[in-house]
Amino acid sequence: MRKSIVLKSAMLLVGLVFFLSCGTDKKKIDYPKTDLTTSALIPKPLKMIATNSAFGLDSKTVIYTDQNNNGFQEVGDFLANKIKTRLNLEIPVNNTADVSVERIIYIHQTDTLESDAPEAYQLYIKSDSILLNANTAAGAFRGIQTLRQLIPEQSNDTLSEQPMWLIPTGKIDDAPNFEYRGAMLDVARHFFTVEEVKKYIDILAYYKYNAFHMHLTDDQGWRIEIKSWPKLTEIGGQTEVGGGAGGFYTQEEFKDLVAYAAQRHIQIIPEVDMPGHTNAASFSYPILNGNGKTLEAYTGTHVGFSTFDSRKDTVYSFLDDVIREIAAISPSPYFHIGGDESHATKKSDYIHFVEKVEKLVQKHGKIMVGWNEIAQAKISPSSVNQFWNEPHNAIKAAENGNKIIMSPAKKAYLDMQYDSLSKHGLHWAAYIPVDDAYNWDPESYVEGLSKASILGLEAPLWSETISNSFELEYLAFPRAIGYAELAWTPAELRDWNDYKKRLVGQVAYMNYMDINFYRTTLVNWEK
Repeated sequence: MRKSIVLKSAMLLVGLVFFLSCGTDKKKIDYPKTDLTTSALIPKPLKMIATNSAFGLDSKTVIYTDQNNNGFQEVGDFLANKIKTRLNLEIPVNNTADVSVERIIYIHQTDTLESDAPEAYQLYIKSDSILLNANTAAGAFRGIQTLRQLIPEQSNDTLSEQPMWLIPTGKIDDAPNFEYRGAMLDVARHFFTVEEVKKYIDILAYYKYNAFHMHLTDDQGWRIEIKSWPKLTEIGGQTEVGGGAGGFYTQEEFKDLVAYAAQRHIQIIPEVDMPGHTNAASFSYPILNGNGKTLEAYTGTHVGFSTFDSRKDTVYSFLDDVIREIAAISPSPYFHIGGDESHATKKSDYIHFVEKVEKLVQKHGKIMVGWNEIAQAKISPSSVNQFWNEPHNAIKAAENGNKIIMSPAKKAYLDMQYDSLSKHGLHWAAYIPVDDAYNWDPESYVEGLSKASILGLEAPLWSETISNSFELEYLAFPRAIGYAELAWTPAELRDWNDYKKRLVGQVAYMNYMDINFYRTTLVNWEK
């Protein structure tokens, strides 16, 4: 049955090519040999087979998509837009009127792939057609990122009357190793504009990330509008580390970010850090404060001095409103409550707080996520534990049935300096050079933690030392590209020497996107 359905898909594609080409005088093109298996793809796909010819992407190419399944037309439109923007090449989508068609890209929904993972996909690349099969629109979207990476920067102007970009032929079967592949940006210590956040999301999407965690609140700033508690942004949103102007997102701006990410099949996970990291909130509304001190706006970088009053009913009324308003504009199933470094909170108060807040999160239809400290409380097995520094709490959470997001500070924190000469970043956890960022395995990092308990990998970027995209990109890239491969590609297919060669192949894209990436001497960028 599986083979017959695949055959029907192929026959449909052949029929489309024949129909669309009917009446045209096609000139046979003698394509040069190209080897798909040497392509600089990141993340590395599961399987690749080369057939040593080429598909010529040009003005006689059309994109056709499955129109009976939600999202496939949009994936085709996204691909066409990226081709137009980067190559100045107009490719019609599901529209062949007045077009001389000689080649087709067909994006098709199927349930016959080798993998049943929602984001699995197949690429069949022939000289006159590309067939992208996917289980879901999300899988199709991951597939077109692979296709985008296969399109060369330079066209070949000798094979036809019009410029042609040669894509190597062959077959790719691919699926992610982990279902959750995330990055976090701290917009609380320093505020980042909507456009800066969108650029970061764009780059993450190119490397098949599917989650973007926004650290929206901290001691230095509150960055999300809460209509029922307006002073949070009127007061708490006006500061940041170093005494800058701060800023915040209106709910409309946040919804715009959510929609932008969703178009790229990335969910945005909002975080309101508590009961510690709460000076900005308590300075805005002193009734929330639990450390007994007179509060001031805070623009430093110390942690652990602030706390909500976990025994005060007003605090939970406040949090009920905050979670309700954010949940209403956040379609992600997750709501992150922070929970780290609450040193000013008594342990019994901390446990009481986490257990009460979990119920509020569930009340508003979300799954609670928290940093590994939340494992101290009695929490539901449905909640998610994000490991950053305490293996025993990750093990405890797994034993409770909780899934674990792997974010070990010593390996995955993007704000750690590359070395002692790094312009930005800190090194309290470790120096993380580009090879160390790549050469570890999320599945075996915590002894005794099984893969079945791991939801995925997330690379957090805290912003104490950065305040704009230029500085963000210096710390994030190229390490975030390596983390994408750690989350997507199984360990047995990963190799540093192979990876760093493929990383060089990403320079053209990084230059096109004007990414201020760190040119580590561990990689020969001149190749």
